[in-house]
Amino acid sequence: MEYSTIRLNIDAGVAVITLDRPEVMNALNTQMRAEILDAVKAAERHARVIVLTGTGNAFCSGQDLGGGATLASADLERTLRDEYNPMLKAIADSPLPVIAAVNGAAVGAGASLALAADVVIATESAVFLQAFARIGLMPDAGATYWLPRQIGFQRAMGAALFAEPVTARQAADWGMIWEAVADDRFAAHWRARAEALANGPTVAYTSMKEALRGSFNRTYDEQLLAEAKLQGQCGKTRDFREGVLAFVEKRKAGFEGR
Repeated sequence: MEYSTIRLNIDAGVAVITLDRPEVMNALNTQMRAEILDAVKAAERHARVIVLTGTGNAFCSGQDLGGGATLASADLERTLRDEYNPMLKAIADSPLPVIAAVNGAAVGAGASLALAADVVIATESAVFLQAFARIGLMPDAGATYWLPRQIGFQRAMGAALFAEPVTARQAADWGMIWEAVADDRFAAHWRARAEALANGPTVAYTSMKEALRGSFNRTYDEQLLAEAKLQGQCGKTRDFREGVLAFVEKRKAGFEGR
């Protein structure tokens, strides 16, 4: 599939999906949603970690409003169900670690897109904005799921009701994102993070995702059983044997991702 709204670059196990509509702050339209979904699936076949980032000064400004009349007449339920949900589930359910490298403003569904990733690394100048109330809508694209779990009910409700920007530093302090990084170090930093994951124990990372994401829907007893099963699978990998041997030999492990 040729991409017109994003760029996909895969190198040394790192797949970088770059939203590439800077003229509209990387706003999401039907084509971009389909291309992100396709790129995630392609990355899973050829890489060991996925990075989502944006071109220009914004990460993603959310839904492409285009002409206001067009948006007002849109079937929002269908758009969310048929276009957003498959893309967001592909990111959340990917067996690979997914980093959102938020290079600027993440607004509306753009913020939701970032929060669907496993880890969010943002430049200090970035902001996260649940802007939906400004146009008479409620947060969507998974925001109502992730926000209360990440930052608590009061902060999630305040962010939704008041539609005020949350700075990257504030987001990190609240637990909405993993870390906020100085702008001049941002690109090198997220790439180093991605390369570290690409050289890590891929099966263990997949198991971590399954265990941690699945924990929201399990009882404690069910989670203990899930941990036992997943850890048993990790214990049969070559990476586990290499990790133990490297520990004994006091050297850095050379993981192969299997």
